[in-house]
Amino acid sequence: MSRVKGGPHAHLRHKKTLKASKGFFGSRHRLFRRANETLLKAMWYAYRDRRARKRDMRRLWIARINAGSRQQGVSYSQLVFGLKKADIQLNRKMLADLAVRDQQAFNSVVAKAKAAI
Repeated sequence: MSRVKGGPHAHLRHKKTLKASKGFFGSRHRLFRRANETLLKAMWYAYRDRRARKRDMRRLWIARINAGSRQQGVSYSQLVFGLKKADIQLNRKMLADLAVRDQQAFNSVVAKAKAAI
């Protein structure tokens, strides 16, 4: 069987990888092999961390809601239970936003949840 070289296609593939690895340190953006392995790892981190970010944000929202609700004398779990009983359907992102930006509105939501318990 005859030998098949990459030719123009390999050159284009290398150029695409080197362009994507622009900004990496040292030989990681200059040499194809180093750039390729770094890029594969970077893409895997990006894939993984798109999922991890969702978990991290939920933890942050819960921490903020807990801090705001404890100022009103209610724990986070009691607040969530009260919201469910009062049929208030606010997600954690919105509750955390209220706790940080609009303390008065958050306090009224907590009061309604307290009343429902």
